[in-house]
Amino acid sequence: MELIEPQPTSKAPADWFTGDVWWDVIVAGREPSRIRANLVRFAPGARTHWHAHAVGQTLHVVSGIALIGTRDGTVLEAHPGQTVACPPGEEHWHGAAPDRFMEHLALWEGTGDDTPETRWAEAVTESQYGGVRQKRQE
Repeated sequence: MELIEPQPTSKAPADWFTGDVWWDVIVAGREPSRIRANLVRFAPGARTHWHAHAVGQTLHVVSGIALIGTRDGTVLEAHPGQTVACPPGEEHWHGAAPDRFMEHLALWEGTGDDTPETRWAEAVTESQYGGVRQKRQE
C-alpha cells in the first residue's frame, strides 16, 4: 500500500480548453495499472475542445451542472451524483453551464502502448455549446 502524495492544482492548457479550467491529478497509474483520474473544475461557460479517448471516459459530476456534447448534436445535462460514460473513440466535449461553476471526476485508462490516450480536435463552437439540452433520467 502506498499513500500517493498530492500534486499541486494545475491550470488546464488553452490548446485543449475554452475558458478557465483547473485540475488536480488524483492518480496516474503506473504499470501494470492504466487508471487515470482527475478532479476538474470549470469556470462558468468553460469547456473542453472536441476529443476522444482510446479506451473511453467516465465523468462523475461533483458540483454544478455539467454539459456533455457529441458530434450528433446531443448536449446532455448532468447534475451532482450523476455519471456519464463516453465509449471508446466517441468524439465529445464536456464543461460547465454558462451560469455556474462545475466540478467532475474524469476517469479514463491509458492504452498501455504507443496509442495516444486522448485525441484532441478543434474548439467547440458557441452554437454547439448552446445546443438544446437533454436531461438524464434519475
